[in-house]
Amino acid sequence: MRPSFPRPPEPRFVPAGEHPLWDEALATVNRDLAATLPGQRPLCLIAYPADPGEDEQVYVALADGNAHGNALQPAGSADWALWDIAEAAQDTITGCLWQVWPVCTLHGLGTHLAQESGRPVWSCAGGGRPDDPAHVRAAVGELDTVHRPHRPNRKRRKDGKAR
Repeated sequence: MRPSFPRPPEPRFVPAGEHPLWDEALATVNRDLAATLPGQRPLCLIAYPADPGEDEQVYVALADGNAHGNALQPAGSADWALWDIAEAAQDTITGCLWQVWPVCTLHGLGTHLAQESGRPVWSCAGGGRPDDPAHVRAAVGELDTVHRPHRPNRKRRKDGKAR
């Protein structure tokens, strides 16, 4: 006879509308994901059951349900929810896909969350020189408005377009 061990409870995908502040924040962060990693499917929320009497733990996950990092904290405001979701998304992408995200297109460096005028922003450390200081790359959710700089040494195709 084999000993029986309890199976850990299965996580569940959190349906839209269950956590409105997180849903809105996740949609904002998914805009940045689509702009910077176009082949990546949108992130989602996944919940792990808790012990009796405790709240379940909700995480930002890849579309396949893999997550990394800390559980989300209850959102008291839209700005706090956006910060928490952006931070959790960055942890999940870095931890599950093993890549830095998002990356500053000027410096090729990973950006970090910061706050400017009360809004969460993606901030780059810059080139480390006085003439190349740290800077805000974009507000969270607005990376699609940032364009890559022109690369003058980039090879051109026969039709004149850059490769």
